[in-house]
Amino acid sequence: MREISDTTHDGRPQGVIHSRAWFGKGGTELMGNGEEAPGASIVTDRATSVIDALDLDRAVQLVQEVCTIPSILGEEGELAAFLASVMSDSGFDDVELQPVLPDRPNAVGHLRFGDGPGVVLTGHMDTKPVSHGWSATEPFSGELIDGSVYGHGVMDMKAALACQIVAMEAVRASGLPVSGTLSMAAVADHMGDQLGSIAYFDAFEADLCVLGELTDNQVCLGHRGRYYFDVTTLGRSAHTCHKPRAINANVLAAQAVLALDASKLEPELEAWVVDLFGPETYIVPGRIYGGLSPGGPSMIPDECVIRVDCRPQPGVTIDQARAEIDRCLERAAEADPRLRVDVELVDVKSGYLAAPDDEVVQLMRTAVREVRGEEPPLVVENWLGDTASFGEKVPTVIFGPGGPPVYCPDEHLSLEEIHEATKVYAVFAALAMTRPDGA
Repeated sequence: MREISDTTHDGRPQGVIHSRAWFGKGGTELMGNGEEAPGASIVTDRATSVIDALDLDRAVQLVQEVCTIPSILGEEGELAAFLASVMSDSGFDDVELQPVLPDRPNAVGHLRFGDGPGVVLTGHMDTKPVSHGWSATEPFSGELIDGSVYGHGVMDMKAALACQIVAMEAVRASGLPVSGTLSMAAVADHMGDQLGSIAYFDAFEADLCVLGELTDNQVCLGHRGRYYFDVTTLGRSAHTCHKPRAINANVLAAQAVLALDASKLEPELEAWVVDLFGPETYIVPGRIYGGLSPGGPSMIPDECVIRVDCRPQPGVTIDQARAEIDRCLERAAEADPRLRVDVELVDVKSGYLAAPDDEVVQLMRTAVREVRGEEPPLVVENWLGDTASFGEKVPTVIFGPGGPPVYCPDEHLSLEEIHEATKVYAVFAALAMTRPDGA
């Protein structure tokens, strides 16, 4: 996470999704329904009203409950069904399990308050596999220990999903003059191809969105992109007993991996982008597939595939990343002249970057300020969010509880962070959906 200043910049680079700024005549600040923002005292009154309507004990209990339901990538169905039942029992409108992949739906629900802006709170249900070494409790216990909820994926990002639902309930219970539609989208497949987010935002329109990724409850403007390249080393196969006749593709790959890992690409970027994300475009040999499956016949492999994970700053092109990979492979060929490779671009996910003066960012900063009592900093992240797939459609700010280290043994989240996130989500939604005259 990198903290930034409020300075805005012109001439932003290509290759990044930008949020849209909404302003009235003469640059007047607008709320989510397109009307002028209310004064500070009215904002505080509305924040107080929605916070008073919150059931923070329910938020903690719901966080504990979602932590008891495994939802590793590919197994999101049970959690989706649970969240849909929570929304149905709470009286949400048009609750559904939106089809995405077989047995892996999104959980979707709405609170409708007549005509007005569409505001979406969203986050992903899928997690990475469980880490070894848990000792304080079991990974899916959801246990409350010394003021923290323990559970695999509690920070990324099961807690945010629970906090968002409870925040929506508070907006409804507050009695504030809200207008528009407040929606919850718990999506599948974030760690796959982001098909859950794609399906939701293809089916539903929205004006503003909050993505609940873990930001340590800081206001996050965006993140890097992701380019996947598959580098296939090409050798000559033979039976193990005929080793002298073979060219082992795994051995060739070893040289390529070392060269790729030594990459330190620092492309020419505008100074403000470097200030945000740092100078280096990260290029890492992340996965290696070589040889026949375990239990199969014995054979020296003639190909080995290296999945290269490139994390570009906004503005770094595919061609720049590919040129660096080619440079690394040339160095590997100097170490072993037998090296022959095929390089294929297999996946592209865009970076995302909202502007500090975008309406959605200003609303979130106001919400955090009302809850925390101080002006929040703006940050960016190096991980990839679902905003890579929907950020160009909906102005989005990223905010959620939890931060590094994540996906480690004994992952846990404090009650204070859960409480604060729930309050911020509620205040954001209330401000985005209330009219300035209070009518």
